[in-house]
Amino acid sequence: MDRKIGAPYATQLAKGEDRRQRILDVALPILAAGGARATALSQIAREAGVSTAGLLHHFASKEQLMHAVLDARDSSEDAHADYGGDVEVQLTRVARRFARTPGLVGMFTVLLAENLDPDAPLHERFLRRYRDTCAIIGSGIRRGQRAGRFRADVDPRVKAKEVVAFLYGIETSWLLDRSVPVAAVFAEYTRSLVDHLQRKE
Repeated sequence: MDRKIGAPYATQLAKGEDRRQRILDVALPILAAGGARATALSQIAREAGVSTAGLLHHFASKEQLMHAVLDARDSSEDAHADYGGDVEVQLTRVARRFARTPGLVGMFTVLLAENLDPDAPLHERFLRRYRDTCAIIGSGIRRGQRAGRFRADVDPRVKAKEVVAFLYGIETSWLLDRSVPVAAVFAEYTRSLVDHLQRKE
């Protein structure tokens, strides 16, 4: 009896999850192209094949939808990252995101630019992600210093901010000009970074 009662509910739940995922999939390229400010929920709903009320059933507000899209982006990043590894390996993995999930790169950068103001709805989230990324890279440099691979006179906090500035900059450059040879630029920056960090005999 429980199985008969549960089956329709499970089917309905699965359909709801499919519809929610469809909304997220549709929202990503729209937000990457126009940002959140220029995008109406009705536009996303129309493209996803649902009513605005149907969209709001899954996401109560535009801000909640933005968080859900960024959650998807962060999950993708976390699944391919090596937060406890070598900084050289970390950068190599980051470079692969441009080929693996180009839409997520564009969406993140566009939404970041819209939320630079401290009063912007997603400002705190982007600031927290920035600081977490700096901390992760700084930890990678410290591990290299403790292992004797990297010079001890480099300040990991300052160098980490430089690296993150490069990451944000290359993403913006790539969005502006898709002909930028991302792999080559990453390889050259990583090589020069490691050369700078390595101990001199």
